[in-house]
Amino acid sequence: MSEVQTQPSEARYRIAVDTGGTFTDVVLDSTTGDMAVGKALTTYDRVFTGFEASVRRAAESVGWSGDEVLRNADVIVYGTTHATNAVLTGKVAKTALLTTEGFADTLLLREGGRRDAFDSKAAYPPPYIPRQLTFEIRERVSAEGDVLVPLDEEQVREILGSFKEQGIEAVAVSFLWSIINDVHERRIAELIKEILPGVPYTLSNEANPTIREYRRSSAASIDASLKPLMADHLGKLRSDLQEFGFAGDLLVVTSEGAVLDVADVLDRPVLLLNSGPSMAPLVGAAAAPDRDTVVVCDMGGTTFDVSLVEEGVVRHTREAWLGEPFVGHLTGLSSVAVSSIGAGGGSIAWIDGGGLLRVGPQSARSTPGPAAYGRGGEEPTVTDACVALGYLDTEGFEGGFTLDREAAVRAIDTRIAGPLKMDTLQAAQAILDVSANHMATAIRQAALEQGVDPRGALIVAGGGAGAMVAAAIGVLLEADTVLIPATAGVLAAYGAHRAPIATEFLSPLHNDTRSFDAGSAARAVKELTSKANVFAERFNGVGEAPNVSYFVDARYPGQAWDLRVYLDAAPDAAGDAAATIERAFHEEHDRRNGTHDPDSRVEIITWGVRVEIPRPEHSKEDAEVSRTGEVHRTDSIVFGGESFSTQRYRGVTLAPRDKIVGPAVIDQPTTTIVVPPEWNATLDERSNIYLTRKEA
Repeated sequence: MSEVQTQPSEARYRIAVDTGGTFTDVVLDSTTGDMAVGKALTTYDRVFTGFEASVRRAAESVGWSGDEVLRNADVIVYGTTHATNAVLTGKVAKTALLTTEGFADTLLLREGGRRDAFDSKAAYPPPYIPRQLTFEIRERVSAEGDVLVPLDEEQVREILGSFKEQGIEAVAVSFLWSIINDVHERRIAELIKEILPGVPYTLSNEANPTIREYRRSSAASIDASLKPLMADHLGKLRSDLQEFGFAGDLLVVTSEGAVLDVADVLDRPVLLLNSGPSMAPLVGAAAAPDRDTVVVCDMGGTTFDVSLVEEGVVRHTREAWLGEPFVGHLTGLSSVAVSSIGAGGGSIAWIDGGGLLRVGPQSARSTPGPAAYGRGGEEPTVTDACVALGYLDTEGFEGGFTLDREAAVRAIDTRIAGPLKMDTLQAAQAILDVSANHMATAIRQAALEQGVDPRGALIVAGGGAGAMVAAAIGVLLEADTVLIPATAGVLAAYGAHRAPIATEFLSPLHNDTRSFDAGSAARAVKELTSKANVFAERFNGVGEAPNVSYFVDARYPGQAWDLRVYLDAAPDAAGDAAATIERAFHEEHDRRNGTHDPDSRVEIITWGVRVEIPRPEHSKEDAEVSRTGEVHRTDSIVFGGESFSTQRYRGVTLAPRDKIVGPAVIDQPTTTIVVPPEWNATLDERSNIYLTRKEA
């Protein structure tokens, strides 16, 4: 992948970028079929600076010109955690919420859960929009869509008129039953345009057309609060790209594990929440398409993300909380199911009040970064422990600078080894062990919550730091095999490179399989089909033929929660739709919960359709590779407290089917793969690396 390639003047490019908390990763793809990867430190003041640096590093690694790549790119796919971080830190626009009279506390009460079910004195966490910025509007629509109380326009005009003085920057509107009749929400939109021209707003029936009042209100509130922020963020990036000479399409990664045009995302920035980790599972699904269950682990500089792939399908959820469950915020929109913990290469090691060693969740991030980066960091991190143990090549580190081993050792000695009366290597090993145990626990929890035994799953490890601890995690999970994809160091960026253009449309019309309303079902399916066709037509010629999947959100009578059930074809409302849906629901309920009730009717809460447009790959015929794995150095490296003479291989010199006996280290351009003494490494035909335990 990093061999020098020719760069014909007519070549065009696609760029995928993942902006993480520590590094910005890129994948470059040429119409010649060649590919390059690279990374550089993330720059928070101006995202384009780190983006440009990573593109240059990737391009130069294969003999291309970074300027030419940027100017001749047809498509740039951009992934960012900017929206998620803004919501979690509260650095969003000052937003007002207009809601139906009597329902001002919807965001405060949420859905009624709490972390400790027996703690009746637990205080309600603050709502996303403060109570003083929540305004009750006199209006009411019934569940059947009838207007019971007309909209009080005089009251609305008075409230909107006060917003300029209050410094309101965005407005969210969420009225009861607007999903059935949105006449009042649409009128509010007209009044906002008249009284507050230029102020962004979001209507709840557009943000998330769900029957669940809290999720709809929360989605609208978060979406509105992000519009000014993301318009500025994406606007600056687009301006920087255009100034540089980029004239192609800018696509943005969404939480659905897909990409959308930047204009679509600016209309619904709520789709950016939790989008950062949504790409890695796509790589896991592609790397092991024949495995029943794959656990994908993405360890970057700041977080460790876990996701599941079952029979080649990435698992999604509508229960993705921003922050802690029950006390954070929830939109109810479909997103890739990812569990994240603060355990990355930059996670800081520290000693708690009881004298116990802890690692994370605090991170050194890119500034100042781990002590070994030599950028002023003084706190010991997982990266510093890897430097001290000898895993990382201090001279050949591809982050754009040389690692400072003395600074790493000094930080470990001062903050950990000294206070705990350990030597440096003992302390470094302890930091790594604690971090690996955190990650193994996160995998167990994520898998077991979904009814999956991680011992029987294939572990796919990636991210800049994931391959260093992959074998250690494998031991803790009793796994005999761990897969390191060829693009492990830029896992999320490569996922963005492969991601389809996709979106979902919903129609919240209640129905029942035993008293089926064929008329309303037919109208719902017709409306969804029309929207799907319009969306697909917009991207006609951009990708391959669209894949259209219909689904319903359904439940047994009396159940509090519903299941999403995908159907083999568009429901035939005039035919066997009721029986088909009922049968599919029983099967899905049994698969997910281990039980079902074949005699029960099924309630349909929402009808939906997903449109997915695969983006074409730039293929290149595989040439016969003839090269010999190069050992560029032999180091003394510590494994489990014992020092071993260990060969370091240059990853770019390895060929498919090569086998490396541990202990060994494989230095790749964007990651380091550690092969402990008890493990071997084997490359497959696509240069993926399988770590296998010797006794297995």
